[in-house]
Amino acid sequence: MASPQESTQQFRWHYAEFDDADFQVKGRSLFFCVVLISIILLATLLFLYARWVCNIEYSPPPPAFSATPAPSRGLDPTAINGLPIVLYRCSVMMESSECCICLGIFGDGDKVKELPSCKHVFHSECVDIWLITHSSCPLCRASLRPDSPV
Repeated sequence: MASPQESTQQFRWHYAEFDDADFQVKGRSLFFCVVLISIILLATLLFLYARWVCNIEYSPPPPAFSATPAPSRGLDPTAINGLPIVLYRCSVMMESSECCICLGIFGDGDKVKELPSCKHVFHSECVDIWLITHSSCPLCRASLRPDSPV
């Protein structure tokens, strides 16, 4: 343990003892510092170059602008409006009792559209939204286009 006399003494810095005027970087340490800085700089440049090459190589091509619009994959509105709308009767249409698009159950008197190629029935609102983007039956995928071979 320290005596009470030693603990009361103040610690005094002597700046003359820590003089760094004679500090020198000599031989190997200077060489290793230069090599280390060079390796870090080279690695950083290679990393930035690799990112630049990858961004150029894998960037998606710019969209091609053309005067003609892309063809629609669905049916045109006149063909959709031309599909027959019938009233659902439980006693007549026993095969399907629900719309496979919205999973809603048909009730007597609901307006449904019957697709001409496969005779599947759907709520008219549901199948209209489907046919804007698709040209086939949502259930069996039978084509509804008049120029289709099937």
